Amino acid sequence: FWLKLLFRRGIGPSCFSSAPPANMEGELEMAAVIGFKGTVTQGLILHPDNEHLIFPLGCTVVVRNLLQRVQTFLQGHDNQVSCITVSPSGKLLASGQKTFMGFPADVIIWDFEGRKEIHRLSLHKVAVQSLSFSPEEHYLATLGGKDDNSLVIWDVSTGQPICGTPASTETAQCLKFFNTSEFHLITGGNYHIRLWNFDLANKKIRPTNVNVGQLKRVTTSVLLDSNDESAYCGTMTGDLLQISLDRGLFQQSAPKGRPNFSMGITCSTMLPSGDILVGTGDGTIAKLTAGSLKVKGQCQVLGSVTSLTLTSDGTHFFCGTALSNVYWVDCDSLTAELRNTCHSGNINAVAFPFGYSEVFATCSVSDIRVWNSKTRQELLRIQVPNMECHCIDFMRDGRQIISGWSDGKIRAFLPQSGRLLYVINDSHKNGVTAITATSDCGKIVSGGMEGEVRVWRIGPQTQTMEASMKEHRGRVWCIRLRQDDSQAVSASSDGSCIIWDLATRTRSLCLFESTMFKNLVYHPDESQLLTTGSDRKIAYWDTFDGQAIRVLEGSEEGELATLSIAKSGSHFVSGGEDRLLKLWDYDEGTAKFVGIGHSGTINAVAISPDQSFIVSVGQEGAIFIWTVPEAVTERCQDTSGL
Repeated sequence: FWLKLLFRRGIGPSCFSSAPPANMEGELEMAAVIGFKGTVTQGLILHPDNEHLIFPLGCTVVVRNLLQRVQTFLQGHDNQVSCITVSPSGKLLASGQKTFMGFPADVIIWDFEGRKEIHRLSLHKVAVQSLSFSPEEHYLATLGGKDDNSLVIWDVSTGQPICGTPASTETAQCLKFFNTSEFHLITGGNYHIRLWNFDLANKKIRPTNVNVGQLKRVTTSVLLDSNDESAYCGTMTGDLLQISLDRGLFQQSAPKGRPNFSMGITCSTMLPSGDILVGTGDGTIAKLTAGSLKVKGQCQVLGSVTSLTLTSDGTHFFCGTALSNVYWVDCDSLTAELRNTCHSGNINAVAFPFGYSEVFATCSVSDIRVWNSKTRQELLRIQVPNMECHCIDFMRDGRQIISGWSDGKIRAFLPQSGRLLYVINDSHKNGVTAITATSDCGKIVSGGMEGEVRVWRIGPQTQTMEASMKEHRGRVWCIRLRQDDSQAVSASSDGSCIIWDLATRTRSLCLFESTMFKNLVYHPDESQLLTTGSDRKIAYWDTFDGQAIRVLEGSEEGELATLSIAKSGSHFVSGGEDRLLKLWDYDEGTAKFVGIGHSGTINAVAISPDQSFIVSVGQEGAIFIWTVPEAVTERCQDTSGL
């Protein structure tokens, strides 16, 4: 033990080493992803084979096999995926991204069978708005975002551009190839609808404006009937315009005899019978009769409808919404059944019950969700409208979920029913930012936005404050307790970590560094602390005298936000703004494995109590589950050296 401790304290050449993690062994295997980027228009696509559901999640395109319940991931974009499309045969897939002002935004053409990149098309700036394959799959049309606004035709076989032109003087929103012609397209956008004739011989593309008379509309979606006689353009005003394609004239608008759809028509698709399904901004799915365009039936879902994708037999369809919900809907009765759901915004924290790996909880803007870690299904949702949940933990006995909220209240819920058990009002000014519970379930220690650390006694009927300790001058990001509950340690953005004696309620030790501390963990033998923060470093500290033992370069780019340590203390995990999850060897101080997949800051990470997998959550609203290599799992479970 003493040799091990001396080694950890840095006696020898490793003292204050800051070598970058150059000898990484390999990538962490991604077991599953819980999430769906619902704000991407027509981002949820059912593949023509009727087995695979394709959707974007951050900078990843996820391909989910509906029958085998497995996922594969197409990774190649370096920023958020903004649009995707599948070719008519299903052999090819294309995805476009958005990026920063002045930078090129790539389009990638993927081989669906091989799940690999074929071509990378780089002409558009800032963002790609819409994509469409030609019916014979010889050409791909791409439309740039509002800062680019150019229409480009690409040769799919070579990946080279054939021709391009500005889409309009106004911003274009959507485009579609005709169903029967390789050389005709339609685009729609702000106050214009245009028909395009693609002249391959001269490498030109020529527009014809559609005459809609006095109507001023912003077109958000375009739908063509099977023989290319009419186009149906959904607008932000909430009406559907029928356009004659051979003459480019406005024919009629829908819905007839009733008000327009609230918050606009966001997407549309056509049933084999000719009836039209439209999705709207207020969560309504409506079916319009072919020809007359009268509303036949409608249903309501949660969130703005952004995607409608039919099965091959046209009897059912999947519906995706902006709140990251996926519904399975019957085309005849329009009854919606919720199939998948996830957080739609920034996820702040993740927690496991003590010693139990079957479930975990996450918290986000306005809700807490409990998940089954094997099936990846949501078991419970607890919502508090218009409030953000900053932190979450389970009581040691698993009978309460305790949480800290932006309104300064601590709320406790029952973990099975989600019923509110109690509320501690005004527990912290401007929000509760860190929370943990003692092992006897009798006390809660919380941290606030203003820097206070408070101890609460939890009785059967009452909750009283035992102590309020105010030495931090900035937000408390993290609080950890010793196993015997004698001391608590808090990390703050003011550049200090304070070890508190909970018996005397005074400071026993203080660690200072020129950084904003974001997270910390105790080594299981409690002789050392690990801290991380805005200086991108991971520091080892001695808990006896508060001296820094060792400092590692944790990231090359952004600040680190989260840490989690294994049960044996042999390994720990870090994550942050560089979007990489790193699995480190504690004694060597080197990153052994790296997990690539997040497209936003990794806000929180937790190693499961059985040490077999890691859960990480991020700013993009995704929950990633990573498999820990078997050899590492065995070392993480071996507590004989403690």
